[in-house]
Amino acid sequence: MGAVGDALRDALARFEPASVLDILAIAVLIYLALVLLRGTVAITLLRGVVILVVAMLILAQVLDLTVLQFVLRNALPAVLIALAIVFQPELRRFLERLGRTGLWLRPPRHAYDQTVDAVVQAAIELARRRHGALIALERETGLEDYAETGVKLDALVSRELLMGIFYPNSPLHDGATIVRGNRVVAAGCTLPLSQRLEGESAGLRHRAALGLAEATDAVCVVVSEEAGQVSVAANGRILWGLDERQLRAVLRSILAPPEPGLRPVRPL
Repeated sequence: MGAVGDALRDALARFEPASVLDILAIAVLIYLALVLLRGTVAITLLRGVVILVVAMLILAQVLDLTVLQFVLRNALPAVLIALAIVFQPELRRFLERLGRTGLWLRPPRHAYDQTVDAVVQAAIELARRRHGALIALERETGLEDYAETGVKLDALVSRELLMGIFYPNSPLHDGATIVRGNRVVAAGCTLPLSQRLEGESAGLRHRAALGLAEATDAVCVVVSEEAGQVSVAANGRILWGLDERQLRAVLRSILAPPEPGLRPVRPL
């Protein structure tokens, strides 16, 4: 206990105000990493890496394995490079989030009214008819890369246009339709598939919607042709089985949150 006490007193003696900032910076970085990885496949992989490293450290100390201790001490640069490669999608999404312009450059709230009305009306009618649909609403992150995979339209968004795009057996009904502001940018687009819904009852449209919501800040409206239900994917999550009132409230709360002094939309 004497050696431990001496080490503790020595550490406290060297503790300075700057040390508090140092600890807070490390804590913030760890917190951001956990928030970034939460709800993704990468968090399971990270947990496995941590368990493996801790087990190797304990084994090397208990059995006094000199070579293993040397490898662990000198493998940090290689481990950091390996983590950057393994978690490349998550790191890219994190840097993309940091580079977003911010709320002050968003269009005014009323600019989304036409888009929300058209999307809600079309989605409810498509669900009633059991016509599948996938509509991606662009926010701050540009979706031009995904729009390039489809057919460019650049048309004013409307209920009739969306109904026509997703009419069964039409040339563009299988892909996603991308909406930017009040314009339909492209249709028949290909989106990344999420691995979180793999093996579940969800179809490709739901996996594609969640995949885009995981990679960007876009909002995706999905209409299931099997169940006739409407769902919304945003911020890496998906809300299932929304009615017209709920769908309108969710889209308005995400695309055009209440301005200061206005009464917020009642959460679901």
